[in-house]
Amino acid sequence: MNSFVKAVGVGFISLGLWSSTALAQDSWWKTAAQPYQGATIRGISESTPASKYVEQVLGPKFTEETGIKVEFEATSWDQMYDKAIKDMEANTGIYDFVYIEQDIVYTYLARNFLVDITKSLADNAKIASPDFKPENFTTFLNYFKDPKSGNVMGVPMEAFIKPYLYRKDLFDDPAIQKAYKDSTGADLKPATTHDEYTQIAKFFTEYGADKELWGTTVQASSSHPAAFYEFFESVAPTFGVYNWGIDGTTFAATEANGGQMNSAAAKKALNYWIGLLKYAPPESTSSTWDEVAGTFAAGRAAQGLVYGENAAWIATDESKSTVVGKVGVALPPVEAGVMEAAESGKGYIGYYDGGAFGIPHSSKNKDASLLFLQYIGQASVQTDWALAGSRIVMNSTYDDPKIVDQDKKMNGYYTLMREDGKLFAGAPPFPFHAQVLQVVAPFIYKAIVGEIKPDDALDQAATAAEAELVKLGYRK
Repeated sequence: MNSFVKAVGVGFISLGLWSSTALAQDSWWKTAAQPYQGATIRGISESTPASKYVEQVLGPKFTEETGIKVEFEATSWDQMYDKAIKDMEANTGIYDFVYIEQDIVYTYLARNFLVDITKSLADNAKIASPDFKPENFTTFLNYFKDPKSGNVMGVPMEAFIKPYLYRKDLFDDPAIQKAYKDSTGADLKPATTHDEYTQIAKFFTEYGADKELWGTTVQASSSHPAAFYEFFESVAPTFGVYNWGIDGTTFAATEANGGQMNSAAAKKALNYWIGLLKYAPPESTSSTWDEVAGTFAAGRAAQGLVYGENAAWIATDESKSTVVGKVGVALPPVEAGVMEAAESGKGYIGYYDGGAFGIPHSSKNKDASLLFLQYIGQASVQTDWALAGSRIVMNSTYDDPKIVDQDKKMNGYYTLMREDGKLFAGAPPFPFHAQVLQVVAPFIYKAIVGEIKPDDALDQAATAAEAELVKLGYRK
């Protein structure tokens, strides 16, 4: 999520308080890095708060301790993928480490782009840090393991859920509560159903007509994959439609063939989501994840689904947010039975997002890059990184006093992530991720702008998805 972050800049915690554990290991890092003194490793990532911390804090600190220079390119989401994939396809070796988003890792594994980190460290014990322990990571690490060998192929650098944020100051205001009760007959509280969410959105849009306040955010750019992702990974699951509506065994997408992409539940979900646009700010049809965060931080929406990586600065940074101290956090609203399915492990209610750094086979500095990935994989560097980017990849980070304090300021975002993160899930393990995205997203865009009806959009999308899967050889 890039443009808004780049526009406002990212401030970080001082480097002053590095743990004694990290400092004590200076001699190990210097010794291990001795053969690579003066080398330069180059990496690329999306310009997120967590990535900016790597660029501005962890990279320079690693250089100071090892003598290995880190050149880090934090760019837009689409440029990141375009540059990294072209480099790996051409085997040019421009980048020594690349960002692997959770939903693209299966494509990278299928195309054999990545170095096996577990095997590489086992083969070269001299660069295997005693402070790099895969067992310290949360289960999010599992998304970056080779399904066949169980070996680690990427080191997690950010992980977060996409919660329901709401304006606590508005929801707790007695006068607004009375107005809502008079208008709807219901008490004003965070929605647990889609009907409640729509009702709240309608109320606040009417209430805020003269206040530049709308009822909800909608990540509905009519020309960017962000819209596809919000619908299929954040909204559809709350209606019981999982894995983009594609059957993981037969790879059917149409309901007629056993898929769910154009099922009644999926159509209900898309009509709901498109219907929210009338209660959303005008920028919503050009909003990616960045603009949604900016909209909420500017106080232009009473509620919304906002990526957790933005939760910390929205809730705590007065230099960038107008709603500091006013942000509530809750689970997304769901249809009947969906929460129970998620609690039993048979479904999920939203997207568990994040990514890792991996080393391409085309890298010209694999050993130096292995040192860097272990360096950022130490428990000792996690806390301040979490404070800067609302990301947690190790269980121990939750208990750090700094995180506990920030959790209070964020009205329990980290607590929600720790206790209910199991209700969220990453993207499905599809190696054809990019291809299906490309053929399905245009129909979502057409529905957003009103060119076709939501039901027709999903019928056409499901047919197109199946045709692509036949073409790719997944579906017979």
